[in-house]
Amino acid sequence: MSDCVPDESTGGFAVKMIALDMDGTLLGADGKVSARNQAAMQAAQQAGVEVVVATGRRHSYAMRQLRGLGLLEESALVSSNGTVTRTIGSGESGSRLLDRRLLPNATAKWLCGHIAEFRNALVVTFDLVGPNGDDARGALVVEQLEELHGSIGKWMTANEPYLAKVVPIEQSLEGEAPIQMMLCGTVERMRRAEARLLEHPAVTAVGEHGMAGAAVEAEVALHRTEYPERDLSIVDILPAGCSKGSALVRLMAERGVHAGELLAIGDNWNDLSMLELAGRGVLMGNAPGDLKAVAVERGWQVGKRHDEDGVADAIEAALSLRLDQLLTVTR
Repeated sequence: MSDCVPDESTGGFAVKMIALDMDGTLLGADGKVSARNQAAMQAAQQAGVEVVVATGRRHSYAMRQLRGLGLLEESALVSSNGTVTRTIGSGESGSRLLDRRLLPNATAKWLCGHIAEFRNALVVTFDLVGPNGDDARGALVVEQLEELHGSIGKWMTANEPYLAKVVPIEQSLEGEAPIQMMLCGTVERMRRAEARLLEHPAVTAVGEHGMAGAAVEAEVALHRTEYPERDLSIVDILPAGCSKGSALVRLMAERGVHAGELLAIGDNWNDLSMLELAGRGVLMGNAPGDLKAVAVERGWQVGKRHDEDGVADAIEAALSLRLDQLLTVTR
């Protein structure tokens, strides 16, 4: 029996790829990767398992926390909830673009009008990553600042070098197409924004249905992320068909990895598509309560919290199972 073929006697799962969310999953409450989580990722790589970070952050913002963790240069970073996939790269070689999906400018423009009530909570994101892996000013475009500073002030401050204010915001959509649009605000307001968006037949929700259920005529996919303890919600507006799960499907096809060989670890609704895809899904203990209920229904493990090294727990368990299977093969 090959070591990449699931062995039912050891639980039917042989990991070859691990997909990790960042915020609320890999990162602790201090916004950093713990020593134990880092050691677990390195142990996985040493065992021949590819570690893929899959995040709602754009590439350069994710790399702020990923540099120096010892991830292999050819390991993939799925960013902006699946619209862009690049290799991690290094300061010398830079990252390599593997896949990118754009939101057509015409679609983005009518969306600006469709969500008129929520324009003060809107951010438009462009992929302006340079050879050094960093963005340029204009990667993030807003029309108004006050509302966004009130809901995501720390993020706005951290990303000030990349922000441009354009009034009206549609003027930013005359050149290169964006990779995503984003609405931020209270949970109640963002649920109203999501409902408003879904009134149009070209918009489909991915947040509660993974990769399934998209209408044939859909042009836009919505991904919701909620942080109830902060009364914060983010609605990402992406090209139709984009999700962490769909990006991983394309990456796994390139890498020769089957869905049954994927371990996915996440904490929020925008992780649902990759949890559904994976042979083994682990939901963090700090996930929203309604998502935990979904996890129980679908047989996913509910692990420890992000501030309890829940990622390390899940990786160590998968590597232990992998070792058991290798031993079974060689007996």
